[in-house]
Amino acid sequence: MAIGAIKFEEWLGTLEHPFSVVPYNRELDRLLVLDFTDKNTLITTDTVNNIDLFTKYINATLHNAKALYGIGGYNELRSVYSRSEVFDGVEGKEPRRLHLGIDIWGAAGTSVLAPLTGKVHSFAFNKAYGDYGATIILEHAIGGESFYTLYGHLSLDSITQLHVGDEIQEQKIFARFGIPEENGYWPPHLHFQLILDMEDHVGDYPGVCTYSERGKYLANCPDPDLLIGMMKFAI
Repeated sequence: MAIGAIKFEEWLGTLEHPFSVVPYNRELDRLLVLDFTDKNTLITTDTVNNIDLFTKYINATLHNAKALYGIGGYNELRSVYSRSEVFDGVEGKEPRRLHLGIDIWGAAGTSVLAPLTGKVHSFAFNKAYGDYGATIILEHAIGGESFYTLYGHLSLDSITQLHVGDEIQEQKIFARFGIPEENGYWPPHLHFQLILDMEDHVGDYPGVCTYSERGKYLANCPDPDLLIGMMKFAI
């Protein structure tokens, strides 16, 4: 049974420290907030529609800031999703543009750690252009109830030896950032998302919703930074 939002918030309040999903040193490594809203005029339509230009933009931005990772994006309204039909609405309907997870941008091959012990709920290769690419969903238990963590844009070898029900120990490396051909044709990064109720989804769950459904989806997908605590170290 999925955990309720109120109980989950109470449980989060009992945590004494954040849990890592990528390796970094909080005292030495720099994290840079990346903005993918329309306020960022450096990201043009030509840039996001060309994977090489998009990747060069991310890499140059991190290099110039001497940052190990770029980070951010929860509850962010992003025009970049216009690059893919995956996020288009049915004709005449609202497209999906509101981001429900947190993105951590870095080098392809970057290790992904389980923040908490869990078991593999499901996994898939969501291979459509602009989709998650290789994806893993872990299930975590709290007093007989469950919540879930989703990891998108992974390498294909992250899922080749995986089985539903496999136990993944806290802080174990179990996946890596994928290259564009594996990760839905995005610059290398991790999409990390909390989900309280999977709603019968398997190997997938919306990481972007329409603005009109914002309340429903944000209630089911709390801010991932409440668990990993990285944003307070970002500039």
